[in-house]
Amino acid sequence: MTTATAADPAVTTDMLAAFSDAWNRHDLPALMSFMHADCVFDTAAGPDTFGTRHTGHEAVAVAFASAWKNFPDAQWRNGRHLVMGDRGMSEWTFTGTALDGTRSESDGVDLFTFKDGKILVKNVFRKARPALPPL
Repeated sequence: MTTATAADPAVTTDMLAAFSDAWNRHDLPALMSFMHADCVFDTAAGPDTFGTRHTGHEAVAVAFASAWKNFPDAQWRNGRHLVMGDRGMSEWTFTGTALDGTRSESDGVDLFTFKDGKILVKNVFRKARPALPPL
């Protein structure tokens, strides 16, 4: 197990909880403050085995912001977080209403790799579930 140093601070479950809170506030600058300069975001869906990959701060920021564009009321509830050295995990339940009024609710998990006290890789896995009808 790697020991954190002042140059490589340890990530904590409190940090992952704050990252989750930033998602629920739709606070892109706060979210990106948790991400490493060389960050990678692998989405839950896409044409490749890893979903769709976004690499670098700018591309990841655009991808993160698209969640709120597609689901303006998006929330990640019931967060449970775990950190083990340079790896971590967050479990959550996503809820949101798409622009056409259909609703989404599904459980998921983020798997993280950390570097220099920041999130280097955010890899999302989500249960596939059909959209729910509008209310």
